[in-house]
Amino acid sequence: MPDNNTVKSKRDMTMERMKAKYPERNFDDDEAFFGQINDDYDDYDKRLAESQSREESFSNMFTSNPKSARLMMEWKNGNDPVVALIRIYGKEDILSAIEDPEKLEAIETANKEFAERVAKNDEYDAQYEKNLPASLQAIEDWASKSGVSDDDIDNAVTALSKLCGDFILGKIAPESIEMILKAQNYDSDIEQAQMEGEVAGRNAKIEEKLRKGKQGDGTVALNGKNGQGVGSCPKRDLGALDRYDSGRRSIFERGGEKRIQRR
Repeated sequence: MPDNNTVKSKRDMTMERMKAKYPERNFDDDEAFFGQINDDYDDYDKRLAESQSREESFSNMFTSNPKSARLMMEWKNGNDPVVALIRIYGKEDILSAIEDPEKLEAIETANKEFAERVAKNDEYDAQYEKNLPASLQAIEDWASKSGVSDDDIDNAVTALSKLCGDFILGKIAPESIEMILKAQNYDSDIEQAQMEGEVAGRNAKIEEKLRKGKQGDGTVALNGKNGQGVGSCPKRDLGALDRYDSGRRSIFERGGEKRIQRR
């Protein structure tokens, strides 16, 4: 009976994790296996450095202005940031800052940027609401025609959403580029494989015919032992003259005479 208590090696456990994380990759080659581990470590170090940089920025901000830390905590806990802003800074301080002539230009610029961002977001939302129904219908029609399940569609949309989100944040993984390249070259790869299959099939048929020809395909060999040759016909019965036909020599050869060709 198999031993169900077999302890897996660290390498086997790592291999299982890598295959689960990258199901489309082949890690039979050690170079690919350890290369991916090295890439993951590089990505981890990069993310860690970015996280530490953000934490340092927040720490410096909170240290320089402790009230900003209180505001962030209020916002984090689900409280209205505007209400929290008044609670922390006071209505008078906020109004006096708004009416300060030295800050007026900066406040107007910030408010203009805010209005433009809201307008742009509203425009994006309107386009999204307009385009989404047609997109969903097109996907549903294609899935029904192609036999694609709803679960596969959901998984594909989730992967696409993550890919787009990462791109917006500037996170572009080599695996994403590899996936796009495979998708772009899919039709040409299929066509090339079909052409190679057709050529291989024709070559196999030609080789089979040549092989059968060498072994004997039923064709009578010319002037061979098993046939009379092209143009040959059965010998006529000459009666008594057949006795003098030794070795099928001509009558002139048997009589010791030479045949003279008349022009």
